[in-house]
Amino acid sequence: MKAVGLQHHRAVTDADALLDLDLPMPVAGAHDLIVKVEAVSVNPVDTKQRNPKGKTGAGVAVAANAPDGVRVLGFDAAGVVHQVGSAVTLFQPGQRVYYAGDVMRPGSNSQFHAVDERVVGHMPTSLDFAQAAALPLTAITAWEALFDRLRVAAPPHARPQKSVLIIGGAGGVGSIAIQLAAKVAGLKVIATASRPESAQWCRELGAAAVVNHFGNLVDEVRALGYKHVDYVLIFNDTDKHFPAAAELLAPQGGMCSIVRTAAPVNMEPLMSKSSTFSWEFMFTRPSNQTLDMIEQHHLLTEVARLIDQGVLRATASTTLSPINAVNLKQAHALLEGGRTVGKIVLSGW
Repeated sequence: MKAVGLQHHRAVTDADALLDLDLPMPVAGAHDLIVKVEAVSVNPVDTKQRNPKGKTGAGVAVAANAPDGVRVLGFDAAGVVHQVGSAVTLFQPGQRVYYAGDVMRPGSNSQFHAVDERVVGHMPTSLDFAQAAALPLTAITAWEALFDRLRVAAPPHARPQKSVLIIGGAGGVGSIAIQLAAKVAGLKVIATASRPESAQWCRELGAAAVVNHFGNLVDEVRALGYKHVDYVLIFNDTDKHFPAAAELLAPQGGMCSIVRTAAPVNMEPLMSKSSTFSWEFMFTRPSNQTLDMIEQHHLLTEVARLIDQGVLRATASTTLSPINAVNLKQAHALLEGGRTVGKIVLSGW
């Protein structure tokens, strides 16, 4: 089968940062689906796995845990079930699916991909493969951050007077988080964006207000009439934004980040408020084979229902074709530029 992978960790500007490969077909484990991949999308985690040290020149480290020195990246995928393992009960061959996979297994940038059925959802019927591939990783991340980590109440228990500040609103995770917060949880959403086009994108998705994360966040949020916000979601630069987020967070409020810190963060400002800080890492369940791993299947099923009902909208903004090393390198370069809106998708082989 065709695949795209790497043999060394390299900067995206290097000619062999990503390579077109010819690999053996995957073998299904008991709970696995073998999916014929029709579309994939690219996330910041892909770029960090391709070049974990952020090298500016040619890297020399052999890819970790890579059979035969080759590692296939990629998580988000949409496609058709080709084969099922002996213990599979949720899916049958021929069904359309979408998922974000497992950081501990070979990636989805391949024509056929093995994935545990418990982290796979039935694809929204109203979307094509490219639109569906944009959703899983960001939808799982945003959903778990809001409803599992911060324990935000969803209908019928939603509390619409509560507010949330979403730092990094126009990115992939922010684009789904705005919709879930505003349209599912009923929260008043303040999103951050730095350009007119990204600010407009946030408003179209449901943000009640947009502030500039390159400005003074405390002053800009308070100018809107909010002394505090009940929740903060950090989807961009925890080190930079934590002090402002801690000052804005309400007593007994909750903050969640998906961006690892470069240095220790002073949590003391949260103590007198009895406020909480949580991490969200969407690969926790599959990588640790947690007992509630199937919750990601249920989550993706619910997201598909909300998409098909028109409550949520897809977030693909750029589509490249076909899936190959040249186009994946272009997608990685766009993400590393830090100015993308929504999700970058690749479709077809």
